[in-house]
Amino acid sequence: MQQVKNSRKNKIVIFASGNGSNAENIIKYFQQKDTAEVVAVFSNNRRAKVLERAHNLGVKALHFDRQALYHSNEVQRLLIDMNPDLIVLAGFLWIFPTNILQHFPNKVINIHPALLPNYGGKGMYGMNVHKAIHENKEVETGISIHYVNENYDEGKMIFQATTAIKPEDSVEDIAHKIHELEQEHFPKVIENLLLPAKND
Repeated sequence: MQQVKNSRKNKIVIFASGNGSNAENIIKYFQQKDTAEVVAVFSNNRRAKVLERAHNLGVKALHFDRQALYHSNEVQRLLIDMNPDLIVLAGFLWIFPTNILQHFPNKVINIHPALLPNYGGKGMYGMNVHKAIHENKEVETGISIHYVNENYDEGKMIFQATTAIKPEDSVEDIAHKIHELEQEHFPKVIENLLLPAKND
């Protein structure tokens, strides 16, 4: 008798702190797929645009504070109930708590707007990264997608993509090039990470 495969979609939870263009892109990407779906977006910023974007796309949008993340098990309990196959940090600016990392080993990933290990660490996010790269007159930059550990930007590398920087490029030009890389590659890398789970 032929075994019927489990057809449930893999579940993705996104954590973000700001505008949420990457989160929106990921949500829309998987709304066109049968492999996975974004089941919730969490933000530590109650005024973050990402919450509005998620809500408008029919995805559960949740806000939490430091107490809920670091000093209680509130966020962890919500995640355990949701049982995500992957937790995606897309512009999430707080260090991720050890208790959640331990409960979801190798299931938490982050995107960084530079070629790690360069331009990583605390305070290196968004335009801060692009300004530093511009000031140092780098000839290329890129994105890094990596597993998350207890330290900023130090987890095992999953994927990198590069883009050239022209001498005349402004900080905004660099930011635009990084945004294009993120939009192109982030959903595909997430999908590839979930393929083994889908085929189990």
